[in-house]
Amino acid sequence: GGKQFLLNEDQIESVSQSPDTIIVLNNGHTYIVQESMDEIMEEIIKFNRNSRRIAARRSDSPDLQ
Repeated sequence: GGKQFLLNEDQIESVSQSPDTIIVLNNGHTYIVQESMDEIMEEIIKFNRNSRRIAARRSDSPDLQ
């Protein structure tokens, strides 16, 4: 197994798969990863959903502002 790391999805310029999955960032850095394009999309969607839920909870709770 390789190293585990997180990427800022806002910095992803493109993701391609043939057969390796390659992520290219806005700064030109390229990563070859084990996950498929579908898995990457699912993780981004989950992250964004969770981020919106947290933001909604904070806006509903005056104690957290």
